[in-house]
This record gives sequence, C-alpha cells and structure tokens, in this order.
Amino acid sequence: MAIVEVTDLVKCYNGAEFNAVNGIEFEINEGEVFSLLGPNGAGKTTTISILNTLIGASSGTARIGGFDVEKDQMAVRRIIGVVPQELALYDDLSGEENLRFWGEMQGIAPTALKAEIQEKLALMELEDRARDRVKTYSGGMKRRLNLAVGLLGSPKLIMLDEPTVAIDPQSRRYILDWVKKINGQGTTILYTTHYMEEAQELSHRIGIMDHGNLIAVGTLDELTRLVGGTETLKLKLAQELDQEQLISAISGLSGVSQVTSQQDEIILNVEVATEILPKVLNKAADLNIGIRTIDIQEPNLEAVFLALTGRALRD
Repeated sequence: MAIVEVTDLVKCYNGAEFNAVNGIEFEINEGEVFSLLGPNGAGKTTTISILNTLIGASSGTARIGGFDVEKDQMAVRRIIGVVPQELALYDDLSGEENLRFWGEMQGIAPTALKAEIQEKLALMELEDRARDRVKTYSGGMKRRLNLAVGLLGSPKLIMLDEPTVAIDPQSRRYILDWVKKINGQGTTILYTTHYMEEAQELSHRIGIMDHGNLIAVGTLDELTRLVGGTETLKLKLAQELDQEQLISAISGLSGVSQVTSQQDEIILNVEVATEILPKVLNKAADLNIGIRTIDIQEPNLEAVFLALTGRALRD
C-alpha cells in the first residue's frame, strides 16, 4: 500500500530558466526505502520540501498517508519526520535541550517527551554528551542528533535529505546502518543522495532525477534492465590531453553504446567489456596513447545514470 502518492508535481521559481521540479510522478510503499538519486540541482531537495509542507507546489498533487500536503498540512506533519540537509539545531543549547525544544514544538506530552529524549539519545549513542552544548559536538555527532530530532514522535515516514554530506567515514557508516535498522523496524524512508553507492546499498526502489525530471523509477535490477544491462569500462590515460583523440577513435566501435569523459577518465558503456577492451587497446596503440589503468564494472547505478542522462553523476 502506498503511503506517498505524487502526481504531476511541478515547482517553478520566478525568473528560473527551468522548472525546479518538472511534472514528476511516483509512489512510495509502506515499509520501503525509496531513494531519489541525482546531482546537486536535480530537484531532490525541492521535492522533499514540498512533501514536508515547507514550500508549496506550483501545480500537481502529493498525498502522504492519504492527506493532501497542501490542504491537510497539520495532519501530514503529525505522521512525518524530517532530517534536512542543513542541520536544524541550536548550537548554544545542549543535545537534550534541542530534543526537548523540537519535541515541545510537535506537541508531545511532557512525560512521553522525557522518555523519548532518553531513548533517542541512547539510540544515537549520545547519552554521555546529552548536557553538552551542541557547539562542542563533532560534525558526525551533530548529524546523529539531527537524526534523533527527525525520529521524535515515532513518525510513519522519515525524509532524509543528503544526511551524509560532509561527514567522516565512520559517521557515514553509522547513519547508513541506522537507516537499515529503523527501516527493518517498519519505518518508511524517503532518502535523497548524490552518492550512487548509498542508493544502491539502502534502497528497495530508486528514482533517478536530473534537471527537475524524474527519468526512471524501479529496483536496481529493473533499472539496469531498462538500459540494457551494459557494462562500464573505465580508462585512465597516461596523458589527459590524449582523451579527445582516443574518444574519437573508439566511439564508432561495434558494441560501444556511449563514450564520455570525466576528469582524467574515459568511460565507455559497452555490451561485453572483455570483448571490447582488446579493440580499444589496439586503437590506443595505433595512436601511441598510453593507458595507465583499466577498470571493468558490471551494471550498476553509475552505468544506468550515464545511459539515461548522457553524463556522469558528478558532472
């Protein structure tokens, strides 16, 4: 059963050349992790901001738990938790005081809130720092406290907007494991990210966004089948200046569906990498171009994104 239903959602800003969100449609089923994957500026944060009632849509509809996000805002807010990309914390308050403030804002009864605060601090392993001012926390600790705020009130749906940006690897691992843990307890999660490995690890289904458009939605298997399940062949050249010459030489090879470049790499979408590689090496040898490293990747989200958008996710 769908807990989120989005239909022909549009958001345009005055003076903008393109719609920030351009007629997107998707559903999120109860109990799943649904990820919106795309680069900065793809429209992910705008989509979440509409769904959490922070901003209004220009047109289209969105319903959460059967409630319209425009007409039934208070009902929607009672069943969602939001973890924004920018930390929603007060540095001069302690961790415990931040949780109390946001809990009171939600109208949680004092006795219930006291128990929730202790529970959330323990869940995030912050009990020993509960009374310290947030300004003394590390970046990872602040992210964990931000997650705890989003969990107040035991929401049915949690929206996490780029929760692992600019944190250390250990804290990132903690957050990813936390997402899997709470989802395993039955909480539905809407997760936005520009890290393909996160979407690949966490998601039941993935929506790929670019320039405000939702290009494709499905499981990883469904998405790779959608683009033919191509493999990815990555080449790093000894001299970056040789990229354009080699790209021109290999673009017409049979079995090569797409050739792009990213920094010092040439990236090929191919049918069978082991069959194409000797032909590529021959072309490089004919042009006296040195290849420093070769990497073959089976179908993954990077290949899907390349095939669907014609560019690498980090472009």
